Amino acid sequence: MNAKTPMKSLVTPVRAVSVLALGAALGFSQVAPLAAQDTAVTPDAEAQSTADAPEAARPLTFADLAEQVSPAVVNITTSTMVSAPAGPQGIVPEGSPFEEFFRDFQDRGDSAPRRSSALGSGFVISADGYVVTNNHVIEGADEINIEFFSGKTLEAEVVGTDASTDIALLKVEGDELPYVEFGDSTGEGARVGDWVMAMGNPLGQGFSVSAGIVSARGRALSGTYDDYIQTDAAINRGNSGGPLFNMSGEVIGVNTAILSPNGGSIGIGFAMSSDVVTEVVDQLQEYGETRRGWLGVRIQDVTPDMVGAIDGLETAAGALVTDVPEGPAMEAGMEAGDVITSFDGNEVPDTRDLVRMVGRAPVGEAVPVTVLRGGETVDLTVTLGRREEADAAVPASAQGSGDAEETEMFGLTLSELTPELRQQLELPENAEGLVVTDVDPASDAAEKGVVAGDVITEAGQQQVASVADFDARIEEAREAGRKSLLLLVRRGGDPRFVALGLEDAAE
Repeated sequence: MNAKTPMKSLVTPVRAVSVLALGAALGFSQVAPLAAQDTAVTPDAEAQSTADAPEAARPLTFADLAEQVSPAVVNITTSTMVSAPAGPQGIVPEGSPFEEFFRDFQDRGDSAPRRSSALGSGFVISADGYVVTNNHVIEGADEINIEFFSGKTLEAEVVGTDASTDIALLKVEGDELPYVEFGDSTGEGARVGDWVMAMGNPLGQGFSVSAGIVSARGRALSGTYDDYIQTDAAINRGNSGGPLFNMSGEVIGVNTAILSPNGGSIGIGFAMSSDVVTEVVDQLQEYGETRRGWLGVRIQDVTPDMVGAIDGLETAAGALVTDVPEGPAMEAGMEAGDVITSFDGNEVPDTRDLVRMVGRAPVGEAVPVTVLRGGETVDLTVTLGRREEADAAVPASAQGSGDAEETEMFGLTLSELTPELRQQLELPENAEGLVVTDVDPASDAAEKGVVAGDVITEAGQQQVASVADFDARIEEAREAGRKSLLLLVRRGGDPRFVALGLEDAAE
């Protein structure tokens, strides 16, 4: 499947989301799963019984928990060679009478490479020294040093990284190191409203603890494999890579980002769920890289208005296939317009869940996939490829030919493709379909994002190469008693389905 890039900037593509990213002097740290081990941090009987006690019997302090897990939480310091002017930067505003003076001062400065340091957080997950943190904490670093709560410092090496989930795995040399374990981030271990504790190195102040509750689960920011726990526990720069603990001392998330208008904590923080992190860490330990399953299709969510436009579809669930480039799905016989309803025996609620299912499936495994096609259920077997090795999908061109005829339907002005239009839209010579040349701004099509320059290649899940084809698809839909017509719309090679009400079609 063609599906977060390292969080380096203060603001992510998600509006007003401030990422715990590395700065010139400070970075964000990550936290690891909790659950102390006998060889590292062993809770005493009183602390253990307290963790298992009913909420009403739990203590009004986090001191025991903090004391239990702190030996396994680490500060991370990185060092990187950078090229930058030695002169003052941004001292005077643009247009100031002193601007030229300071520019000359900077130009005379030494611009030789200099060493820059940054800070973050992390946690130890094994007695032999594996450490989890955020990828953006250590990305590009020449040296990485791990500082333990005791003050002991060790140099770390990178085992592997995953930019898609912003997770990195490090290794330090040591025996019988204190460590923590991961907990369940999807079930009873992380219910909305449960107490949680964050630990890390905020703003470079050293080991620090903050507490709050699980505010929400299953949050997505901008990544394909996002599954964030939202919390109001204070998270700031330097906390990146640090752990979010449940009351049993288990790591249920890795602190990664905050939602903030000013870069500071306002009580909306995000920790990548341990459910995702453990899978990534396991692969990084075994392979030094991630190996995710790849289906090889482009998909979109099924919307309520598509239910009446797709034969046999009763609810707005599943993943609608918009394109099938060369790859595993094509080899298995999957087609554009299929609705994927089941993957490996599990129902598919939407595209997000399907992406996760496929990503977790082993590369090379033959997986049963059920699709809805033309009102009938079709069972396929797909041998998954590897996502990391998949080439960019190239949309297949529609076939057919036609004359340069125009029509108006659904508030759209449509024209058959001509050599001139193909050249103008940079389409292949054999590309066919109807080009949208104008859109009524008051139409349903405009509301659903159709714009001039889009190319309609299918209507009613059948190819269209002429106005006559399009008229025929509309008539067929009406005769079948449908309330809407499903169109496959391509823009710059990217396909998506749009359902338009037949009442808006010209008679």
